[in-house]
Amino acid sequence: MQIVHTMIRVNDLDQSLKFYCDGLGMKLLKKREYESGRFTNVFVGYGSEETDAVIELTYNWDTHSYNIGNGFGHIALGVPDVYKACEEFRAKGVKIVREPGPMKHGSNSNAIAFLEDPNGYKIELTTRAK
Repeated sequence: MQIVHTMIRVNDLDQSLKFYCDGLGMKLLKKREYESGRFTNVFVGYGSEETDAVIELTYNWDTHSYNIGNGFGHIALGVPDVYKACEEFRAKGVKIVREPGPMKHGSNSNAIAFLEDPNGYKIELTTRAK
């Protein structure tokens, strides 16, 4: 058993694709429009949809905003160097909402940082070797 994908609803599909693909370097893996349901599903990720966990971006054509609520926390991405990744993301215009540094209130000495996508979802960067 493995995690296949995580789905998030997005307000603006073009802005979201720009963030995840151009900003974070993910690949557009699949895009399907469901006219009868009035929504579009897009899958993005760093690897193959068959072997890696990916993110499903769902755009509902008639919904213009969502309440993320207080139950959802964040999506985490492992990078070799959080500080360097933040420099690269900042140069691409990605919004950094927590600068890189040690985790607060914990014993983990690895650096973490938080980004924010155009829909308000938080993306954690954490140190993970390649």
